[in-house]
Amino acid sequence: MIRLSGVSRTFTGRHGTLEALRDINLDVAEGEFVAILGRSGCGKSTLLRLIAGLLPVSAGQITVDDTPVTGARRDIAMLFQRPALLPWRSVLDNVLLPTEIFGWKRKEQRVRARQLLEMAGLAGFENRRPHELSGGMQQRVSLCRSLIGNPRVMLMDEPFSALDALTRSELAGELQRIHMDNGATVVFVTHSIDEAVLLADRVVVLSPRPGRIREMRSIDIPRPRTLGRNDHLAQVAQVSADLHELLMTKESPDPVATA
Repeated sequence: MIRLSGVSRTFTGRHGTLEALRDINLDVAEGEFVAILGRSGCGKSTLLRLIAGLLPVSAGQITVDDTPVTGARRDIAMLFQRPALLPWRSVLDNVLLPTEIFGWKRKEQRVRARQLLEMAGLAGFENRRPHELSGGMQQRVSLCRSLIGNPRVMLMDEPFSALDALTRSELAGELQRIHMDNGATVVFVTHSIDEAVLLADRVVVLSPRPGRIREMRSIDIPRPRTLGRNDHLAQVAQVSADLHELLMTKESPDPVATA
């Protein structure tokens, strides 16, 4: 579904050149949930923006469904760290925003929007304004907005990072359920090992800048997964410990990056 072939990205500015990503090769299958994990500054968010078509690659190629990515696409939805809701619009109208941008039939989408809000536990909040909601509720609205067009690909850039631990866990469980229901292909950027293990079919670990694929780890644990007491607690704990140890182990310095 998604293929990155030899993808690199370099930024050039008045302070010089910064190599953010180098030679990324990655295939994401249709319906797969892939988590991108790594330390701050390793290029995780840049990688997501390249897949979304919000940034051009410096080298290599990205394709989605065998079509080269050259800009933003309607079948790709992106969820950011902050909900980015329009404060003057109601919850329902925020969810319906993509229908106006892409010219979809609003009447048909209103039914879909209400269904999504009900699924997210927001029935009865359709006419509220964003400032009347908690941070977790706002992010649920943002998630509903990203789902309104039934996207084939969902790109998520640390969408729960600003939330408290309990709300993060709650929304991670909600996202598991949504993914199991709609089967979208998901690429999820996080710096949280627990989040990666709870959500992903596969975890891609990036090295420090310039970001390169250091390791890929399949998560063969039945869903739904939780950090609480369950039949798979030992497996979840073991995979989390392995990834923690990997991230704590420093790589040998890259001769090109440090030259």
